[in-house]
Amino acid sequence: MIRIRRVYEPSAPDVGARLLVDRVWPCGLSHAEAGLAAWYKDLAPSTGRRRWFRHHPERFSEFRRRYRDELREKGDLMEDLAAWVRQGDVVLVYAASDVQHNNAIVLRDALQKWL
Repeated sequence: MIRIRRVYEPSAPDVGARLLVDRVWPCGLSHAEAGLAAWYKDLAPSTGRRRWFRHHPERFSEFRRRYRDELREKGDLMEDLAAWVRQGDVVLVYAASDVQHNNAIVLRDALQKWL
């Protein structure tokens, strides 16, 4: 199972490996507090894409399309992430405050298709 949660939510060992999918480390959070199994910053949207989107909901549809294009070029990393899912449950964690318009949603959907 692939879940999505904000990185600031407390980790629970029974929900799966927490994998950070942001390019930039979350503000005000230590590595110990994050409770991560891995950090996939190279699977996060490019800096230019992230800056263009800026979590404007009206841009999400176009962001999703462009970010999917980026993900198609990262087959090795997608396969690495897929290996985590094959081993058990994972939680893709992100820092954005918008729970409906963020890169983790797009990545989860792309990963489900990958599998």
